[in-house]
Formats: sequence, C-alpha cells, structure tokens
Amino acid sequence: MEDLLKKAKLLEEQARQVIKDVRLMESWQSVGATLNMVGSFAMGLMMNHRDIDCHVYTDPFSLPDSFLAVSKIAENPRVRSVNYINLLDAEDKCLEWHAVYEAPDGETWKIDMIHILVDSVFAGHFEKVAERVSQALTQEARLAVLSIKNAMPEDQNVMGIEIYQAVIQDDVRDIQSFLQWKARQPEAGIITWMP
Repeated sequence: MEDLLKKAKLLEEQARQVIKDVRLMESWQSVGATLNMVGSFAMGLMMNHRDIDCHVYTDPFSLPDSFLAVSKIAENPRVRSVNYINLLDAEDKCLEWHAVYEAPDGETWKIDMIHILVDSVFAGHFEKVAERVSQALTQEARLAVLSIKNAMPEDQNVMGIEIYQAVIQDDVRDIQSFLQWKARQPEAGIITWMP
C-alpha cells in the first residue's frame, strides 16, 4: 500500500512539473483569469491517468482572451495538440480546452482547462467537491481509492468521482466491489455528488 502512496506522490510531482513547463498559471493570469485546480490532482489521488484538470474564470468572460491564454500554452513545443468544445450555450456555460503534452520521458499528459462563465450552475461546484472529498478521506479510504484506480482495467470508462462516491458513501474497498457497485448505478452525464 505504501507503493500506491509513493506512486500518487510521484505523479503529483510530475504534474507540477508539467504545469510549470507549460506556464499554465501564468498564461491564464496574463488575461486576468483565476485558475483553480480540481479533480484527482487537487486531491492527491492521481494513479494511472495522467490528467491535470483545472477550472478557469474571468469576469467579464472574453472568448478572445480564452484563445490568447491557450495560445501561450500551445507555444510550448511539448504541447502536441489543443482542441476545444464550445458549450457556452449549453447548461455548462463553458469552453472546454483539452491539451496533450508529451513529457521528456515519453509519457502523455492531458491538460483539461474548463473556462466557465461565472453564472454557470457549475461555477465553483467542482472546487467544493475536491475540498469536501479531501476532507472526507481517511487514510484507509485514500488507500482504497488508489487501489481501485490502480486495478481499474483500461477498457473501463470510469470517472474518478464515481470511485470517490463508492468509497466514501458506500464503503467500497476493492476493485471487484467497485465494478459491482458501478453496474448498479444509473448512467449519468455530469455527476454532481459530493460528500
């Protein structure tokens, strides 16, 4: 189990290096944005997926500024691709930016930057989720989450929030129990659960 904690810590350190290399914070701050880390990186729960998730806010919102900030990130030669999805007219009220970064060791990282309008129903929500999950995790629960993530078959489409919910809310502690738990859950889009 100590190996899982070491692996999570190593991934967190590598993620910090990616963030520094692409100048993630500085690029968004240059257009007056506030950037908040969310997801497994924010909670110290990274395992097999090299994903860095952040939510970005500007007030007022500016589409050109969003493109400008991401263009600065894309200047890094290790950023292999960037794409975006415009959901400004959807319930999400956001732009989704997805960058792919190739680290010096050849590992690929995804950097998901969600630029959210301040009047979105999701503004601030996932930051609160990260905070509440972090507070609810005992050492035993943290190890259960990391163990389940580490054992997750590659072909399973599972969101981290599903694992956190199963472990914290329903005391799931291993991969088999989690897969059974997931099979009983209704299909959902955006999961808004928090402890």
